[in-house]
Amino acid sequence: MTTLLDVRLPRTLNTLVERFQAPEWPGMLVEAWVFEDRGARRAAEATLRARGFQASFRSAYKPLVHAFLEEFDLAGVSAVTIGLPPENAQRFQVEAFPLPGLIAPIPVEYAEGRTPEHYEVTLLRNGQPEYLYVYAPNRRRPDPVGRDALSPTGWLRTFPPGCPVPNYNAALRTDYEDAFDAVIASVRAYRWPQATPFFETLEIAVGIGGIERKLPWHDECLSTREALHEDLYFSLLELFQQIGGRPIGTRDFQPGQIVPLIDATGGDTTVRVSIVPHTPQPQRVQEPERLDLASKPLTELEIAGHLARLGGEGFGTTSVQGRPVRGLHFAGPGTDNGPGLVITSGQHANETSGPIGALRAAPALKRMRAHFALLPQENADGYALHHRLRAENPRHMHHAARFTALGDDLEFRADDVPLERAARLEAFQRTGARLHINLHGYPAHEWTRPLTGYLPGGGYSPYALPRGFFLILRHHAGLEAQAHEFMQALTARLITDPALAKLNAEQIAAYTAHLGPIPSPVYNGIICEIGENTRQIPPFQLITEYPDETIYGNAFRLAHTTQFNTVLHAAELVLQGGLLALPEPATLEIGA
Repeated sequence: MTTLLDVRLPRTLNTLVERFQAPEWPGMLVEAWVFEDRGARRAAEATLRARGFQASFRSAYKPLVHAFLEEFDLAGVSAVTIGLPPENAQRFQVEAFPLPGLIAPIPVEYAEGRTPEHYEVTLLRNGQPEYLYVYAPNRRRPDPVGRDALSPTGWLRTFPPGCPVPNYNAALRTDYEDAFDAVIASVRAYRWPQATPFFETLEIAVGIGGIERKLPWHDECLSTREALHEDLYFSLLELFQQIGGRPIGTRDFQPGQIVPLIDATGGDTTVRVSIVPHTPQPQRVQEPERLDLASKPLTELEIAGHLARLGGEGFGTTSVQGRPVRGLHFAGPGTDNGPGLVITSGQHANETSGPIGALRAAPALKRMRAHFALLPQENADGYALHHRLRAENPRHMHHAARFTALGDDLEFRADDVPLERAARLEAFQRTGARLHINLHGYPAHEWTRPLTGYLPGGGYSPYALPRGFFLILRHHAGLEAQAHEFMQALTARLITDPALAKLNAEQIAAYTAHLGPIPSPVYNGIICEIGENTRQIPPFQLITEYPDETIYGNAFRLAHTTQFNTVLHAAELVLQGGLLALPEPATLEIGA
């Protein structure tokens, strides 16, 4: 093991309490914005109040939402208008999410405000307007790869006794920000090798206070620790791309496995950055459930057991860390096996409803006598990491488990060294696939990167808020008309599930209220992104996107049921209705 950093940072909230207990501050009014939960902030206020100080500690993370949750009385309020800071208004509008859902049925309207640092809130109470201001502390600074970012920050104001004008009013460095900066500085200062991967595992262990609060609207929550995981993982991935001389956002770069481990602590913040060899983790054992009733993700062993009971001809490969990537091939009847189908899931291993949907669909496809191949867990190393991370923080997105142990997206890996991707290539070769059904998911609650501009960058901003279950269909040139016809027919079948229809209607409405109109067609209440892609091997690739990261129970059952129904209905349309028919089956030349 090589240690790049091992530091202890004073907890900002404790430092403030110690500072303002000093005798030179009698009667002082203290206002501070920190990345801490309500309980910790209220305890700090009480400590200072017992010593004769007035103190208000507010959240620097999503301050408007916290103001409505903690400070505003909505009795008699019939309407709310939010004036947004005019610079980066849409970002601040997203930061207000999911306010309309939280205070429904009171309507919320957004408008352009006049001040750059405040939300201007108008409450219409008993027919009379009340005007309130919510301070939103931010600072401009470059992110780790040099892009300009307007990011939430700590803030401190102090007022002398009886004076309405602060004698101090400036950004406050917090342990939350310092922990992030210390990690980035340690990685930037280290002399990395010339060749990739740079490491087997880069482990970033942070013990920190912060906010962890479930909200009463869908799967929404407030979590600064989850946000720190996201900020660290993607910032380091982008920084390594820059160190390696690659474009920011490239998906085939292989720095190694980046693993942020963010845990709660009540004392000082601790930060350790280490290069460690891969260490196999013991597999978690859990009580088996019927697939159609599964309320949580399957373990690797459970997936293997369900595959073994399906029959078919096995094939597969081995992951970078030595785990099996298992596939099954079902040849179908006769010499003309019909149009080939390939069903994959788990490419991004923290998207957990796809493997169950794929496994549930296989017996139905067998009964339909389809010619298909099944790969329910493509990214075995990422899947193992996700189960490790979920043990401590089951409600976090854990995008560190999204990519492979090499740090790349296996779909974008070169054909000459395919590793895990070899199983997918073999599935295409065995079936001559005309349709690849690729089951995916995405965050079920808001995705933020508060220390690098708030919205997730790198092309991920459309995924900042859930927008229900949606579909992507990529096709070869000249097949656009077939693609649209297929999607209209498929969505007409899927939307007959009333639970899915309700989810989509609510989430699409909330999404458009904060991020604006959706540019893609919406067929039967389901967003459909359709476009040409000649890089893929089959002429058609249907990608599902269900907001499944972090959900459990009935919400998770709806997710994998929707994945199952998508596979079933898509296969029926292809096999029975002739949609997506081609004059010749697809062919595969590996390495071409």
